[in-house]
This record gives sequence, C-alpha cells and structure tokens, in this order.
Amino acid sequence: MAEDSDLERTEPASPKRLEEAREEGDVPRSRELSTCTILLAAGGALWGMGDGLVRHLNHALISGLSLERAIIYDHELLFAKIAASLMDVLLAFAPAAGLLVIVALGSPLLIGGWLFSAKALTPNFSRMNPISGLGNMISARAGVELVKAIIKTILVGSVAWIVIMGQKNAIFALPLEALKSGPAHVGHMMGVCFLAIVGSLALIAAIDAPYQMWEYAQKLKMTHQEVVQESKEANGNPQIKAKIRAQQREMARRRMMTEIPTADVVITNPTHFAVALKYTEGGSGAPKVVAKGADAVAARIRELAKEHKVPLLEAPPLARALYTHTDLGDEIPETLYAAVAEVLAYVYQLRSYTKVGGNRPEEPNDLHVPPELDPNNQAGAQA
Repeated sequence: MAEDSDLERTEPASPKRLEEAREEGDVPRSRELSTCTILLAAGGALWGMGDGLVRHLNHALISGLSLERAIIYDHELLFAKIAASLMDVLLAFAPAAGLLVIVALGSPLLIGGWLFSAKALTPNFSRMNPISGLGNMISARAGVELVKAIIKTILVGSVAWIVIMGQKNAIFALPLEALKSGPAHVGHMMGVCFLAIVGSLALIAAIDAPYQMWEYAQKLKMTHQEVVQESKEANGNPQIKAKIRAQQREMARRRMMTEIPTADVVITNPTHFAVALKYTEGGSGAPKVVAKGADAVAARIRELAKEHKVPLLEAPPLARALYTHTDLGDEIPETLYAAVAEVLAYVYQLRSYTKVGGNRPEEPNDLHVPPELDPNNQAGAQA
C-alpha cells in the first residue's frame, strides 16, 4: 500500500518542476481564449472602423476602374496607379491590422505568458511514432477536444442563425438602398453579426481557460518519492546532513574543551550550567565566552577546569544569563559588565593570594543580574 501511494501523483508541482516544463516549452495555453480575444478585437475593429473601411474600399474600386487614356498606353503610369491603389487599401487596413497584431501578441499574457524555448524547436522524432499518435487520438484529452468542438459548432451555429434571422428583413432590403448608404449599412450589419457570433465563443473560453490551467497542474503533479528525490538533489540528503551537523557539533565541542585551560574563570549554576570566560588584559574588547554547556557537558567543563586549576565560581543567576544570551566566542552583554567585573576582580585577588599568600579573598555573592536576562525570572513572570 505504501508503494502504491508513492506512485500516485498527489503532490503539486514544485517550482523546479514548473521551471523545467517552461524551459521545454510546456506552459498552459487556451486556444479558445486566444481565438476569442483575436476575433473580438477583429469584430471591434470592424464595428468601429467599418464605415471608414467601406469608404476606402469603395474609393479604391472606383479609382481602379477609372482609367485615363494616357494611363492605358503607358505601362509605367498604369503600374504607379495600381501601386497607389494598393497602398491606399493597405493604409486603410493598417489600424485594424495593427490592433490584431497587438492583441495576438498580448493574448498569451492572459494564460501562460510569453515563452521562447529552444528545446521546443528541437526535432522530436518520438512524435512521429504512429502508436503514440493513435494513443493521443483516443486519449481523454482528445475526447475533451471533441466535446468542445461539438459544443462550439452547436453554440456558434445557433447564435449565427438567430442573428441572421433577426437581420433578414434588412438584408432583403439592401438592394433598395442608395448606393452611398448601402455599403455602410452592410458594414454595420456585418459588424453586429460578427460580434454576436464571436461573443458566443466567450462562454467557451471562460470555461476552457480554467480547465486548461487545472489540466496543466494535474499533468505536472509529482509523486511523494519525486518530491523527496528533488529535495535531496536541491538540499542534499537529510540523513547525511544530520550526520554532518552532528560531526560539526562534536568538533566544535572538542575545540571548546581545548579552550578551557586558558580560561580565567568558570561560572556554574552549580550543576546544570557552566560558562567559561576569558579576558585579555590590554585588549579593547570585553570578556569572551570560550566554553559553555549544560548538564553532562557542564560536568565535563567543571572537570577540566579542576584539572587545570581554573577557578570555579558558583553564581546561578549569572551562569544562567550567560548561557542563555551568549554564544561561543561572543563578548558578554553590556548589562553584565558590572557582575563579571566583580568576578574577575575576585579571580585576580585569588591568583595573588595563591602566589603571595595573605588573606584569602571572599567569593562575591549577590551579583547584580538584570531580571530580564535570567530565564528563571522570565519563566516566573510568564507563569
């Protein structure tokens, strides 16, 4: 059962998977949406520019059929007249053509975005496999496309029939209209019919676009094993990384232990925490934490301190504050300067007593530690 669940594509596509698909030229596309937007733009252009286009075409037709005697016998003048007429027609259609080009280039932004992929241009001979082609013909996608084609045919045919029948009387009356007003009326009716028919495709496009995005997401779904494998490739094997981190912690602990003999003092909790401090006289910085630990590590720090005759000082609030708010190699917080200064003064007096003798210094007690730095006080305040 576990193996079957690993083979099921239940996980959404990762950003890497989506990027790889995009590099291969595979993005969601809705042909219905692109076709609808282009045809609507063409219908809008015909509606807004129809009268002007008809007038330009009418003028071009009259001009083309009106030939002067000099033009008939002069080929150069004839070609110049034909070129001028063609240029007039092209200029008349230029605004509409420009609009269609802009819409055609902008329609991919509605779904999928612009894309240029060199991989998509690479020949793929597997597409020439007749067995694969036959499989595509009887696939679920082919069935969906067939259903869409049938619905489009029925919908567009019905709308076209309704619109044309609604314009029936006006169409039959066109031969009775004046020559000047007739072409403009024809252009107006063509625009109305075109927009109504193309507008019916908007319903199909509104359904097809979300479906294409859903189908694309389903196609790129990944199995749980693929997600795990991709994570391993991107971030490394978690088990190996855990072992590396454990080794790094062990190496850091060993380096930390080698610093204890050089410490000036070890401040204890007395059993749960131990923090070793070192101060370089004449330096510009504050005392630094060269070792710290809790429980078993704290016990080992105390043992090494005793072996190397590093003074141990029991100061629970200060030990807890240093352990909680500092890392290895950090200087002590400014708010603990006064307390640590008392500790170091005691350490220096103890060194002098050991070498010279005299009165043994008393261990400092009641060291001032701000309540907000002591985790015990914070826990009590929260409770």
